[in-house]
Amino acid sequence: MSSLWGPLKELWETVDGAVLRRQSESIHLLDLQLKKHKPHFLSLFKNPPRSAEQREKVRKASTEGIAIQGQQGSRLLPEQLLTEAFILSDLFDIGELSALELLLAGEHQQPHFPGLTRGLVAVLLYWDGKLCVANSLRTLIQSRHGKTFTLDLSGELVALTTRFTDELMSQGLTKQILTLVSEISVTREFERLQKERGLGNEKHRKEVSDLIKECRRALADSLFSWACQSPLTKDDTLALISHLETVTAQADGSLDGVNLALVMALLYCLDVSFVEQGTEDREDLLQALPLLTERQYVSAVHNRLMDGQPWKLPGLQAVCRLAWALSLRVLSQLPQGSALIEFTEADEALADQAILGDVFLFIKEGMLGCESFAQEEFYVRRVHSLITDFLALMPMKVKQLCNRADEDARLVHMSLQMDSELPPSLRKDLDHLMILIGEFYSKDTFGLELGLEFWCPTESLQHTSLQGSYLGMALQRPPHKQVVLSKFVRQMGDLLPSTLYISYLRMLKGLANGPQCAHYCFSLLKTNGATHSDNIQGVSGSPVSWEHFFHSLMLYHENLRRDLPNPDAAHYRHPPLRGITQRELEGLTSFLQLLTTIITWSENARLALCEHPQWTPVVVMLGLLQCSVPPVLKAELLHCLAAFGKSPEIAASLWQSLEYTQILQTVRAPGQRQAAGIEVELNEIESSCEEYPLTRSFCHLISTLVESSLPVNLGAGLRVPGFQPYLNFLRDSVFLPFPTRAYRRPAEKWEVADSVLEVFHKLLRDYEPQPSDFVQEMVELQGEQLPAHKPPGHSIMFHLLNDSPMLGLCLSLLEEGVRQLDAYAPFPGKKHLESAVLRCLCLLDLTLQKEAVFMDLLRESQASLLVSPLEQLLQGVSPQTRRADHIVNIARYLYHSSSNPEAAFQSAKILRRIANYPNIQIRLVGDFTHDQAVSDKLMAGFVECLDNEEAEEGTEKGDGEREKVARIRHETQIHILNLLITSLELKTPNLALYLLGYEVKKPVSSTNLQDPGVLGCPRSCLHAILSLLQRGTEKRSGPVLTQQAPHLAELCYQVIYQLCACPETSGPTMRYLRTSQDFLFSHLRHLPFILPSNQIAALSQMSWLMKTAAIELRVTSLNRQRSHTQRLVSLLLDDQPHTQHTADGESGMEEETRSVSGFLHFDTVSKVRRKLLSVLDAIDFSQDMPELLQLDFFERTQIEQVISNCEHVNEQGHTVCNVKLLHRVLVAEVNALQGMAAIGQRPLLMEEVNSILQQVVERNRVRRSLSAKRHALQSWRSLVETLLTACPADLIPADDRQLIIRDLLLDLHDKVLSEDAAGELMPIVAGAVFTLTAQLSQSVLSEQQQGAGLETSSGFASIANSALHLILRKLLDFILCTGGGYQRLRAHLYGSLLYYLQIAQKPEEPDTLQTAGNTMWERLTAPEDDFSKLQRENLAIIESYGKALMEVVCRDACDGHEISRMLALAVLDRILSIDRQNQWLVYVCNSGYLRSVVESLRQDDIALQTLLTPQPPLLKPLYIYESKMALLTRVAKTAQGAVELLRCGLVAQLTECQVFDMVPDSDAHSVMRDPSGFIPSPMDRYRQILLPTLRLFQVILTSTTINHQQGAAQVLQWLIVHADTIDSLLRCQELSMGALQELSLLTGIISKTALPGALEMGGEVNSSALMEFQGHINRFQRLCLSLLGRLAGSERERLLKQAEIAAPGESAERREEMEVAMQQVCANIMEYCQTLLLQSSAQAQFSICLFSPSGSEPAGRDGGPPSLGLVLFLLKTSTADFFRFHQSHRQSLGKLQSLDQLPPEELKELCQGLVSGPGGVEKISSVQRSLLAKRRLVQLINNRAKLLALCSYVIETCLFVLWRHLEYYLLHCTPTDPKDSLLPGLSLVVKLKEFNSFGGLQTSGGRGLSRISQQDLDLLKSDMAAGFGEALQRKLLEVEGLYSQVRSRYTFIQALVRRIRGLLRQHKS
Repeated sequence: MSSLWGPLKELWETVDGAVLRRQSESIHLLDLQLKKHKPHFLSLFKNPPRSAEQREKVRKASTEGIAIQGQQGSRLLPEQLLTEAFILSDLFDIGELSALELLLAGEHQQPHFPGLTRGLVAVLLYWDGKLCVANSLRTLIQSRHGKTFTLDLSGELVALTTRFTDELMSQGLTKQILTLVSEISVTREFERLQKERGLGNEKHRKEVSDLIKECRRALADSLFSWACQSPLTKDDTLALISHLETVTAQADGSLDGVNLALVMALLYCLDVSFVEQGTEDREDLLQALPLLTERQYVSAVHNRLMDGQPWKLPGLQAVCRLAWALSLRVLSQLPQGSALIEFTEADEALADQAILGDVFLFIKEGMLGCESFAQEEFYVRRVHSLITDFLALMPMKVKQLCNRADEDARLVHMSLQMDSELPPSLRKDLDHLMILIGEFYSKDTFGLELGLEFWCPTESLQHTSLQGSYLGMALQRPPHKQVVLSKFVRQMGDLLPSTLYISYLRMLKGLANGPQCAHYCFSLLKTNGATHSDNIQGVSGSPVSWEHFFHSLMLYHENLRRDLPNPDAAHYRHPPLRGITQRELEGLTSFLQLLTTIITWSENARLALCEHPQWTPVVVMLGLLQCSVPPVLKAELLHCLAAFGKSPEIAASLWQSLEYTQILQTVRAPGQRQAAGIEVELNEIESSCEEYPLTRSFCHLISTLVESSLPVNLGAGLRVPGFQPYLNFLRDSVFLPFPTRAYRRPAEKWEVADSVLEVFHKLLRDYEPQPSDFVQEMVELQGEQLPAHKPPGHSIMFHLLNDSPMLGLCLSLLEEGVRQLDAYAPFPGKKHLESAVLRCLCLLDLTLQKEAVFMDLLRESQASLLVSPLEQLLQGVSPQTRRADHIVNIARYLYHSSSNPEAAFQSAKILRRIANYPNIQIRLVGDFTHDQAVSDKLMAGFVECLDNEEAEEGTEKGDGEREKVARIRHETQIHILNLLITSLELKTPNLALYLLGYEVKKPVSSTNLQDPGVLGCPRSCLHAILSLLQRGTEKRSGPVLTQQAPHLAELCYQVIYQLCACPETSGPTMRYLRTSQDFLFSHLRHLPFILPSNQIAALSQMSWLMKTAAIELRVTSLNRQRSHTQRLVSLLLDDQPHTQHTADGESGMEEETRSVSGFLHFDTVSKVRRKLLSVLDAIDFSQDMPELLQLDFFERTQIEQVISNCEHVNEQGHTVCNVKLLHRVLVAEVNALQGMAAIGQRPLLMEEVNSILQQVVERNRVRRSLSAKRHALQSWRSLVETLLTACPADLIPADDRQLIIRDLLLDLHDKVLSEDAAGELMPIVAGAVFTLTAQLSQSVLSEQQQGAGLETSSGFASIANSALHLILRKLLDFILCTGGGYQRLRAHLYGSLLYYLQIAQKPEEPDTLQTAGNTMWERLTAPEDDFSKLQRENLAIIESYGKALMEVVCRDACDGHEISRMLALAVLDRILSIDRQNQWLVYVCNSGYLRSVVESLRQDDIALQTLLTPQPPLLKPLYIYESKMALLTRVAKTAQGAVELLRCGLVAQLTECQVFDMVPDSDAHSVMRDPSGFIPSPMDRYRQILLPTLRLFQVILTSTTINHQQGAAQVLQWLIVHADTIDSLLRCQELSMGALQELSLLTGIISKTALPGALEMGGEVNSSALMEFQGHINRFQRLCLSLLGRLAGSERERLLKQAEIAAPGESAERREEMEVAMQQVCANIMEYCQTLLLQSSAQAQFSICLFSPSGSEPAGRDGGPPSLGLVLFLLKTSTADFFRFHQSHRQSLGKLQSLDQLPPEELKELCQGLVSGPGGVEKISSVQRSLLAKRRLVQLINNRAKLLALCSYVIETCLFVLWRHLEYYLLHCTPTDPKDSLLPGLSLVVKLKEFNSFGGLQTSGGRGLSRISQQDLDLLKSDMAAGFGEALQRKLLEVEGLYSQVRSRYTFIQALVRRIRGLLRQHKS
């Protein structure tokens, strides 16, 4: 930073902050800065000197390098730079090193000044640095305490600045300032710069000259401010006087601003008028006044001013003399003045000299003529006191002036009589004084109404707020001065010489300026007039009275009316005027101006004059307008009428009069050849004179009238009624020809344009398109039908929506305007051109705003109008440049935002409207980037608007000019940001990408964003936005923008978020923000933003910021940028205080106190609130709702209807009510009421309308507020979820993680459960709670898996049980507080509850086969583990909520939204599973909810049937069905529940379901598989329906011990009803995994139900049905046995192989599952056989036989019954399997115990099954890998344990079946040889009949068994003996040793083996 600029800029910012912006913290900073910069003030504007050694140093910089301040090391600089540095050094005479620094600063700042080189920027910086010093000096001096004004600053600050500035003053500040003011001049500086090529383009020249002028002005102002507050010393005063002696005037005779400031400084030095004011510190001020205390001072100044030496400006000398004379006069009246008598004597003489010096003329021309005069309140006040003091303190002088004027008037009169020359000795002093007073008071920029001092109230006014020098004391005696002044006004009027008549009127016009002054003046003119009686006697009243004026007007009218020319005369010119002389014309003009002023200000005067029966001013004036009087006078008359037209009452009648008098001819008389009226005046008189006063004032009149009222039926009866003719005249005769007319005064061209555009603007602004505008109405006129006129706004819209001359002219005006502005040179009429351009922009904006409605109505009406959308017309080609650059021209106004903020604002608004059209955007990007120079300028314009430092949000500050401009600048920024936001949503390329600096010609993602200036990168809107946001981030108070302009900040954050969220821009943006800005960290540090005044904006700011942070966390996690992620995570989550680095000047005291407090209280500082939680605290969940409307007149329901009709969705997506529209509707309703009563009620009605509108505004605010809260909460949630799910898990250690989740959960619940939490926020909270609970559960589980949580003392996990209980309680409270509604919301909460309850679920443990060895007692007395403890406590909490909770959950389970039903069912299921006391079960059963669930299964049937079509509609019914079945299965697991289910008729309901019979074909639809694999195939879906039912039956059969038969019978009923289906399933050819599962469940059910005894339980069943049942049961038996043949024998290996081939990836797990299923089927069928055998008879001899007596191994599938060989084969394979499984079980156990020692290869292999996708194992961490391997091993061990149990069971049942059959065949069976008698066979048949019901092998009358021969039995015995060998027996006994004994079934196998062995042996013998 250059010492000539950077530090000085900082100095100015500190001074500005401390004094003008009142920042409390800056006093300390200010003190430091002032100490540091004191030399700069002491040697004002002095530059560091040049020296030879510096020159040498700089010269060597290109070879040896040079050390630069603020940078490490030395730097080599290019030769070119050094040359430029030397040029700068010579140019400004500054030290070489400083010049070099300045150049480098210029290079650094260059991006802020597009189009300038570093040298040119350095020139700007040089002067800007100077200006900073001058501004600081001025501000410091202004902050002093003194006699004229005060800034209300703190005493400490004032003391500091006073001390500092006193010191400067004592060191000769005044002389320095005077010298500098003389030395610095723009022309001289420009000459020097020109020579060294130090001036750039026009803009640069203007900026440099502005800076230089500002510097001079600030220096002069410093002196002025000093003099205002405290007088200068004698020497300083004399120096000031000597400076003023040499001052000269500008070309127009006025002083320039700098000299004016110095003159005013002297006037304040000589000022003693404050003595009269009697303020409390008057005495102190008098003491400090050198006029009273120092005799030398008075004498020196006196002598200097009495000195006869003339000054360069005698008028200025006169002013100083007059001021001194008045001061002396005041002094002479003070007690202290007696000592100064020798000087005070001279006051008269001095005043005489002053008057001779034309003092009043000089004040008017030299001082009031200076444009800066009216901008400074204290100049105005000083001149006011000068004038009033002269009138009050020197009455004799005034009298002399009057006498002199009287004499002169007589002389003039005589010379006129005698036609001789005017005498040379005439003086016009009084004339000048009056004109000065008139001029001075007619401008009142500050609304001070100083003129009130001239009016002395005779009556007390009805104004309560009387201002002026005596406040509100109307009844007390007014001050002496006021009495004198008012007397002056009155007497002058009474004794007025005719020569002063006009001047007096002008004076009155000035004094009538202001609402109260106007009233007094009106009264004066009223009372001046003679009474009516006087009139009759011919005594005329005073010439200055209403009576006189209006009387004269009427006379003129009478006279002139006689000479009305005939319009048909060929030459319609003004005849020589009879009657009005030039002087009379001036008098009339002055009178009309006075009248206009009074009625403009005072409405009472307006109405009183207008309604006066004798004067009828409006009629007379309209009459005069028809006479031939000069256009100038007509213009004044029209102005006056316009003032009358301000009152709507008058305006309406004025319209009619205007139409009647045909000022603008709207009705042509038949046969009239030529137009008359104003059109002729314009075209013939004004055009030839090249002056257009009449046209301008006519436009002004119409503009005023249009605002007051627009009559619809104007001119009815004579023509087609309406405003149209006026509009046509304005458009076709005034507006369109204006560029081509000639103008004597160039400025007038733009005045005409401006005045006519003003009318267009008002008409369009107030136009709302209505359907009636598009229907062609007809009017009857003199018997013919003519089309009626449309509203004027419609006509203007139509012209602007076509390529009409009007639109063309507007666009070329815009082009002309931008061309003129680009020249940066003043030209005549500049102000009016700017105003006209602004109105053109407004017209375009209004058209764009209304065109949508207009076009819609037009389309609906099907009228034959042709229009084009304006945004397309704007893309047309400009005739001047032959390029399509209209929109570019509009955008170029942004470049001039500093000089024309309003034009820039409108331009931004138009661009924003156009930006909504995507097709135009692409063309615009082309147009904007087509020409590089234009493109740079446009970009610079946008950036300049965004960068503007003067912009301010909000209207609270006040409504001064500065505030208004600040607000407009702010709105411009808002529009530009909205333009960016809208564009970013459209496809590329779009405007936003171009403006934000992204590639528009190449792919966007290839952009490489840089800091401005790097690699030639220009400063883009993105840089501007970031610099706006970054201001203040380094300080503790946080980003300044969020506080100062909350809405702007919100939009800035939104743009950044959009850039980060859009895939194309995300990469470059995030990289840039991360690397060069460290944006997110520096902003998140300051969260939460608290803004009590604008909570909504603060929430939105945080929302966008948090959403951006969430993206950043996700992206950095994906890209493995750990350090970035870590920084943000710890910033958001840490509860340890960060040592925040403080900005300089902020550390110091605080640091020390903090460390002390840390030392005293150990804990107070150790914990801080987590950032995330404090953000949550900032979202206030409560929302105050507006109360209902209380209405007296309107009907509430109708009003609500109207309000909802006025609602629309705004840009932010909120539904809000359009208040303006509502207001229009309601007011129209009130206006429509008829009758007297309605008129009386009107005020009350309007009041009610107001209250409705306020209510609606409040509602809108509430909606916005809720929406902001929702948005903020949503963003907060996404940030939390990203933190917990997307960031690497190891960034947050598990224990911290759980505590963080705990804190978040508890805080969320506390907020949402508070009384006044808004329901709209609950769904988001519920979603967040769900995620958090899921994360908590996951975290606890993973912690347990890693074995961390089990040894810790806290019991369960890092999170204490008490915290878990608290979370559960809050969750349940939340569920209950949602009540009846919010069912979808509860779905989240049920999910959370399930996750929560999962925490207490015991993880799967390996079955080591040892545990069964523990005795029952050991198991009962074992200590309760953590899981059971937590589960017990959870249950206790749940039960404490009692019925209320049960009710809510059950209700949700029964009906409502599908997902919530499924989750509620799951919650019920979960609670029932842990509810040992069965309280919930009892409730569910007793309250009828269980029956409801059971009965709903019938309805599900239909939905489930649709699911089996090839392409199902929705899978929802399936999921709900599965949830229900899961719940019912859970209920059935207890005996009590199972019985209850049977009682509810569960099985009967399922029996009626037809879906079970709809088995899909397995192959037919394999083609229609869902490619994603999400929707299962029809067969799989069928199984999903069937399997839960089968499982449920199995559970019921297992649970119902007491009522077992009842249950079995019902299930058998189901089997029989669906017998065909079951047959087909048992016969299934393709035994896939699913088929095996079906079979394992089916065989399980059949084995428990398809028993002969079951039928007896069925009660009374007739015999035929019995026979049928019997048949079914026999068929089930046969199918089961044949199935056993398939599974035990032939097909088993084939199936396992097939499974491996089908799904090789999942082969291991698949194979295990299939093994289990097959074993299960075999076990079930063997169990069935065993049950059948046992049920048939207790002894073997009466037993039935299920297997044929053949011991050979089963071959293929033959039709006969299976043989005993099959059972033997099954026995052998099972035994072999047993050992295989047993070994595998042991190995896996070993691996599990030494998991840490396993080689990585093996770990990988173990994980393979659990990780999907190729290379999945590689990606996971080693910790994860060992966890997965452990899980896989537990799975394997448990699978093997299950298989072992099944194998041992199969072995046992096989042995039993073998034994029973062998016992029967070998002991009890008699072989049937043919030679035996028939009797034994007969007895056998009888025996079999008894057992027929058991369905043994007797298929037909016992023929099967009758075939057993002896040979068969012998063969059986030998086969069996061979098969059942020693080896097998040994093995069987080993099985028993290994397994069965552990399982507490002692020696069962051993006994059976022994018996079988015995049977086989016995027969050998």
